[in-house]
Amino acid sequence: MEAIKEIPYGMSNFTDVIEQNRYYVDKTMYLPLLEDQANYLIFIRPRRFGKSLFLDMLRSYYDLSRKDDFQKLFGDLWIGKHPTPLQGKYQILYLDFSKIGGSIDELSKRFDAYSAVQLDEFLNRYREYYDDEFIARFLSAEKGLDKLHMLDARARRLGYPLYLIIDEYDNFTNVVLNEQGNEIYHAITHASGFYRDAFKNYKGMFDRIFMTGVSPVTLDDLTSGFNIGWNISTSPFFNGMLGFSEEDVRAMLRYYQEKGKLQGDVEEMIQEMKPWYDNYCFAEESLDREPKMFNCDMVLYYLRNRIQLGKSPKQMIDPNTKTDYSKMKKLIQLDRLDGNRKGVLRKITEEGKILTNLFPSFSADELTKPEIFPSLLFYYGMLTIIGTRGNLIVLGIPNNNVRKQYYEYLLEDYQKHEHINLVDVEILFNDMAFDGDWRPALDFIARAYKDNSSVRSSIEGERNIQGFFTAYLSINAYYLTMPEVELNHGFCDMFLMPDLQRYPEVEHSYILELKYLPKEKFEAQAEEQWDAAVQQIHGYAEGEKVRQLCRETRLHCIVMQFCGWELARMEEV
Repeated sequence: MEAIKEIPYGMSNFTDVIEQNRYYVDKTMYLPLLEDQANYLIFIRPRRFGKSLFLDMLRSYYDLSRKDDFQKLFGDLWIGKHPTPLQGKYQILYLDFSKIGGSIDELSKRFDAYSAVQLDEFLNRYREYYDDEFIARFLSAEKGLDKLHMLDARARRLGYPLYLIIDEYDNFTNVVLNEQGNEIYHAITHASGFYRDAFKNYKGMFDRIFMTGVSPVTLDDLTSGFNIGWNISTSPFFNGMLGFSEEDVRAMLRYYQEKGKLQGDVEEMIQEMKPWYDNYCFAEESLDREPKMFNCDMVLYYLRNRIQLGKSPKQMIDPNTKTDYSKMKKLIQLDRLDGNRKGVLRKITEEGKILTNLFPSFSADELTKPEIFPSLLFYYGMLTIIGTRGNLIVLGIPNNNVRKQYYEYLLEDYQKHEHINLVDVEILFNDMAFDGDWRPALDFIARAYKDNSSVRSSIEGERNIQGFFTAYLSINAYYLTMPEVELNHGFCDMFLMPDLQRYPEVEHSYILELKYLPKEKFEAQAEEQWDAAVQQIHGYAEGEKVRQLCRETRLHCIVMQFCGWELARMEEV
């Protein structure tokens, strides 16, 4: 009887996944498509999408030293039945630049030292193809650059095809850019910088190159040194190459259900995961013809919890991704955003989308431009393609996992200026969810808005009141906070949808309509505005979609009217 496959959570070694009988979502059907592209390829994807595992699979397939392991490793996969002529044809140099760090003064030495170690490992792997004299001379060379030149000359003379695979090509350069600034970053990626020089050497030496990263910034700055790379990051042919499709997720869940390891309804599990992990689209042409992609690490996190605990995880967001968010904040430099880029971030947070151009590449010098900022967020997985309008792209927040990160940014920004005890707020949310006692929680947030001097002075207005409420309501575990959701042919300001799959004891749901008038207009226009708001919210509540989302809970329709920054009227209507 075949042993049940284990979940490959956190694994990036393809050979280990196969040999240790872990579940593998087959991506080998993309190998022939990659071979039909240019020989030097660049592929950008956010963290937690399986880049390292894919690269290791690529390495195992083309590696001359693993040629005889083809059937063992790939026999049960798509490529096992459809091998290409290039299988097992290359000597492969594999570099992972996330392993390079240290102070800026040591960085070039560390880069060279790391390259030297990997080149020695390369020669040990393929030593049967080289004579003893060359091996001795190669191993005695101290510098990685010297070893690279020696290998280039000897492999070229002997006719050995070489394949270079680079994981996280931009890892340490992004760190340098963030921590040392543009001047130091520029020094290593331009002119005679050691990193630019390395890529100048790579491009003439290797028959094929495949490299991945999380941002095109370094790629653009290396253009003069590496000007023959082909960026396939937004190609529709490779939209689904990383991540899981819905069918991938369904097949995995059914496998574990059939093996008796997973209890529950598969379709219900998928519907529970979709708002949190799904909806990534990386190519405009794939919008209508291909399924959206799931974040694969998040799916494995959920599955592991379902199997071990017999129920969904209490926290739908994998706690291990907190470090990813911290890294992302540093790379995007959220603590150093100017007014224009802060405005872009607030617009995205409050509206959930932005109409923009999607730039395929941009230099570090352009990162401060607000028109570039949405593209940077796209490559980090903070935005995804959700539509088009004319020749522009509509980028939107892909799911609740990412939406929480935006809310967390807003919350951190507000808390810096006027700290609020969030535990007190959460206690009030309990009463709101279980008892329908909504007034204390909403009063608390309204008073906090009034007390926040930075909000009062700089972002007063209906849209910004909504942003403030969204940020604080987002810490409520019992609801999915949904701003600007379409309900019955209109867009409500905020819908608090009960998360009944994880908290079936919640008995109340809410639609909030937030209205604002400047003090000088309040007396003359308040009554008319209130009546319009009541009519709007009743229209939302009558829609079939609302009844489906609320299920058996009692729906409360709350109108809140602000005079300037002060709450003037709040009623359930």
